[in-house]
Amino acid sequence: MSVRPWRDIHRRPSRQIMVGNVPVGGDAPVTVQTMTNTPTSDPGATIDQIRRCEDVGADIIRVSCPDVESTAALGQIVRAARVPIVADIHFHYKRALEAADAGAACLRINPGNIGSSDRVAEVVRAAKANGCAIRIGVNGGSLEKHLLEKYGEPCPEALVESALDHIKLLQDHDFHEFKVAVKASDLFLAVAAYQQLAEQVDCPLHLGITEAGGFVGGTVKSAIGMGSLLWFGIGDTIRVSLSAEPEEEIRVGFEILKALGIRNRGVRVVSCPSCARQGFDVIRTVQTLEERLQHIRTPMSLSVLGCVVNGPGEARETDIGITGGGNGRHMVYLSGVTDHHVQDEGMVDHIVRLVEAKAAEIEAQRQPAIAAE
Repeated sequence: MSVRPWRDIHRRPSRQIMVGNVPVGGDAPVTVQTMTNTPTSDPGATIDQIRRCEDVGADIIRVSCPDVESTAALGQIVRAARVPIVADIHFHYKRALEAADAGAACLRINPGNIGSSDRVAEVVRAAKANGCAIRIGVNGGSLEKHLLEKYGEPCPEALVESALDHIKLLQDHDFHEFKVAVKASDLFLAVAAYQQLAEQVDCPLHLGITEAGGFVGGTVKSAIGMGSLLWFGIGDTIRVSLSAEPEEEIRVGFEILKALGIRNRGVRVVSCPSCARQGFDVIRTVQTLEERLQHIRTPMSLSVLGCVVNGPGEARETDIGITGGGNGRHMVYLSGVTDHHVQDEGMVDHIVRLVEAKAAEIEAQRQPAIAAE
């Protein structure tokens, strides 16, 4: 048990699979995914978008392959990508065969939509031959007709039954390198379905609240739905589904993991909502700092508080802190200890330099430990 047991999260045991060179499940870190929205048949535009997502930390990226033009471009896209590429396949099994041959690390399919058992067998053979994983994607908005007739509406039991049916199709062909999602736009439905499925299978689970909405609404729904599951140890890889640019999905995904202490990447900012006591413009300062510190990947913490009511206390718990003072003169804390003052003018530049220096110091300390492993 840790010093602060109320923070402990005990992950659900799951077997591990490989998506390209990225482990998913078991004791591997929870990975963050997104999906491109450019035409996959346009490799230049798709690669450009993939690069932006890689730059903000994407672990895995999915591209849609609805037609032969898309799978024809997939090989070039896979070769250019620095992270594993998942090919999203719907209905036509030949697209899955083409995507596997083109180097996709994973195929996202509903085996029940592929067609006959012979076609599923072909997809499995292609996946095995090319070292592809498979993601079974069950969605509350596209449940099979017989399940809707059986249950009357999308419900947790229907999503889980669909998932188990699809799992059996793969297992019947001796294929076990799969992960499963049971997504829904109704976060209550999705959470209940994942909870039920987690008790019945040992495969990795891909979390998502699908069609969550725009940036603000979708972020809130995803944080509540996926956050509650992750808090109780369920989930091995996540995608935040937003009507926003894919790189924003990655940023939100990492913020969810950082808030839970599951995975730390970049600067964790602790800041106040501001009030009349503030010694500087907290809101604009935080916005600017978050933008200018996006390039920092080293896990560290920064507190930005407008006054001395809570500022010193928060600064004691962060790597770097700034607390607002009177007459445009503010206190800077380093490793929780008061260190020096800074004036309004040049304050943001000063904090950025301190963060960059601290990140470099942390990385320098990590290198000997990494070399010794």
